[in-house]
Amino acid sequence: MEHPAALAGPPIGWRDLDRVLVVRPDNLGDVLMAGPALRALRHAAPGARLDLLAAPAGAAAALLLPEIDAVLTCSVSWQEAGSRDVPVAADLDLVDRIGHGGYQAVVILTSFSQSPWPAGYLCRLAGVPVRVGMSKEFGGAGLTHWVPSPPDELHQVDRSLHLLERVAVPPFGGRLHARVPPGAVRAARVLLGDRGPYALILPGASCPARRYPAGRFARVAGRLASSGLRVVVAGTAKEAPVVAEAAGDVPGAVILAGELDVPALAATVAGARVVVCNNSGGAHLAAALGTPVVVLFAGTEQVGQYLPRFVPASVLTVPTGCAPCRQFTCPYALECLDLPPERVAAEAVRLAARGPVRTSAWSSVREPG
Repeated sequence: MEHPAALAGPPIGWRDLDRVLVVRPDNLGDVLMAGPALRALRHAAPGARLDLLAAPAGAAAALLLPEIDAVLTCSVSWQEAGSRDVPVAADLDLVDRIGHGGYQAVVILTSFSQSPWPAGYLCRLAGVPVRVGMSKEFGGAGLTHWVPSPPDELHQVDRSLHLLERVAVPPFGGRLHARVPPGAVRAARVLLGDRGPYALILPGASCPARRYPAGRFARVAGRLASSGLRVVVAGTAKEAPVVAEAAGDVPGAVILAGELDVPALAATVAGARVVVCNNSGGAHLAAALGTPVVVLFAGTEQVGQYLPRFVPASVLTVPTGCAPCRQFTCPYALECLDLPPERVAAEAVRLAARGPVRTSAWSSVREPG
């Protein structure tokens, strides 16, 4: 039996709402995995303005999700993982920003290890009357509609959809989606040209414990080039040393460090024959855009919560006794990513061969019109 306070709030008239806020202050991939929930909300509240509260790392993903009308970007205190002291004024400022939005409802999306209560209480102070979230524990008046958590093992997409189903928002499928702006296609084309099929390597990740060694990525790149695929290696400006090392000495490799914003990265992912990456936003971009992907999955998380679906994918990992560890830095020797480059490259070549033959590397990108 569920707690008597669970779902004690009255039915929500979604179709009557004018302004709804969705809270997901996480990384790029987390926001992309919220896409099916956003799509379901858009259908349930077709006339509402749908805004997203996102962290800087995930805010740019909103440019790829047509359901989102505007973004409130904020590094929220309850997601601060380090020892840095966050001034109380930052929380008070966020309360004011939310209050000025005039939201009638907020939906707080979380992973199994996160709590919706801090966001719920801030939104309560901001005057948002309907506050929906999911949690294992009871937290009082922070949420008007508290949904008890499903099993931890549930995929992150299904977790968000479960939350909405419990408050009468039916799902419209669990497939990720993304819209690539036409300008991003043009920007990526300028950088890459159109010289045949390519494999895209994304060696970065949000923390060192999730990163396959760059030197091994270089060996993967060499084998992909030998198979006839052009090699593109991309990452952020901060990842420039890793990107350069991952490209190795592959002849003709295109190295893009800090040159692609998120929309242009999405265009590059959409144009690739295959993507090879860590458990990172790149994997979810590939899933959203239908590009085959090889994911080198560290033991920091449970595979079933994040694996790409509805797209040709190969998730490679080495089972270890310490997984899932949730660590940012591996205290051992990354045994969970002790994957031979030859195996990684073979999987990438196999998946690349499964995809349709494109007359242009950009033919898979549909421009609105």
